Amino acid sequence: MSDLNINNEDLMNLQEKALCVGLNLTSSNRDTEGISIEESMDELKELVRAAGAQVVGEIVQNRSSVDTATYLGSGKIDEIKNYAEGLDASMVVFNDELSGAQIKNIENIVGKKIIDRTTLILDIFAQRARSKEGKLQVELAQLKYRLPRLYGMGGQMSKTGAGIGTRGPGEQKLEKDKRHILSRANNIRKELKEVAKNRDVQRAQRQKNKIPIVALVGYTNAGKSTLLNELIKTHPDYEYEKEVFVKDMLFATLDVTLRKALLPNKREFLIVDTVGFVSKLPHDLIEAFKATLEEVQYADLIIHVIDATNESSDIQKLTTESVLKDLNSDDKKTITVYNKIDQLNLDVYPKNQDDLVYVSAKKGINMDKLVNQIQNFLMEDSYEVNLLIPFDKGDIFSAIKDKYPIDTFEYTDQGIDLVVSLDEVDYNIYKKYIKEI
Repeated sequence: MSDLNINNEDLMNLQEKALCVGLNLTSSNRDTEGISIEESMDELKELVRAAGAQVVGEIVQNRSSVDTATYLGSGKIDEIKNYAEGLDASMVVFNDELSGAQIKNIENIVGKKIIDRTTLILDIFAQRARSKEGKLQVELAQLKYRLPRLYGMGGQMSKTGAGIGTRGPGEQKLEKDKRHILSRANNIRKELKEVAKNRDVQRAQRQKNKIPIVALVGYTNAGKSTLLNELIKTHPDYEYEKEVFVKDMLFATLDVTLRKALLPNKREFLIVDTVGFVSKLPHDLIEAFKATLEEVQYADLIIHVIDATNESSDIQKLTTESVLKDLNSDDKKTITVYNKIDQLNLDVYPKNQDDLVYVSAKKGINMDKLVNQIQNFLMEDSYEVNLLIPFDKGDIFSAIKDKYPIDTFEYTDQGIDLVVSLDEVDYNIYKKYIKEI
């Protein structure tokens, strides 16, 4: 039983220890996404913690350009070697994507495991993927990343062991020739096509049922999953088991989640919780998850969730908008939601607007206002009408009842009296049955 008595200090000793390294190009105070080196390094440290490692130190070099051989200058690499040894770091994590040759050269000098930002993010995704599709997508992205690095990363690839950077495709796969890796990648693409077919069938059924879809998008750790868990409580079928995993860390949830919720007018809608975005998100990962993010393209409304407490919220907003543009979804109806306002210590909360709502999903602040705004957006292209359907037109009543939730109806002497919200096409078809007052 003594093995079970592990205290926090013991757990810290079991964790991998990471020295975080960044390059600040002096030709620009911010990177191509507009993020300062300080903000970017803070995010890197959060990613390291999300991967399960302990941050023991940080080094940033100011340079006018990247060194093609070792990314940083040779003198700085020597400094990193000494610093890593002094901190007893088990790995060095770089804040950018490195080439295979750079990884090998740095590893030969430093003598520690070298991880770049892309490998780190891919590792987190490999840990968090739960669905078959998610696991396949991550493996495909890892293979595409490692394929051109087989030669340069030869030393690292031949190592055995576990830890960050070793999850996903095993070493045996990666030590075989490129032809084998290409074959595996091709097989994964075929499997993903089959999964996509099933998703298309499910999506077609949802469209047939006319259930509107609301997609939650935003930076990782903005509180999308907490928001989803609050919204689904509006549905009479809500159960605690239907809530999604929530934790204060980057990429706590990865797989796309669909849940039912209810508008104040008793109409159902579906909420889609998507993978969070992050700066310098690996291109291969965006490509791999585009199929999953297609759910955003089919959404009737997007809720862009932003962490109101984050000093870089404006930059994070731009990052999310950039990904939405890549998905051709930047012109969709959108409500911007600033979450976590309970942590701002304000006497008066900012005023809500039609497409801008300030909430605390955790505390339930302004959630009623958000739900009302969702209803306003979803119903703005519909027509609420009072119809009187003759008894000999029962097939029309059945068609409407199958397609729409009927608010109220009763059998009268003249026919079936009902109140329903119709889309524009059906409104024009059935408007001759609108009850005259």
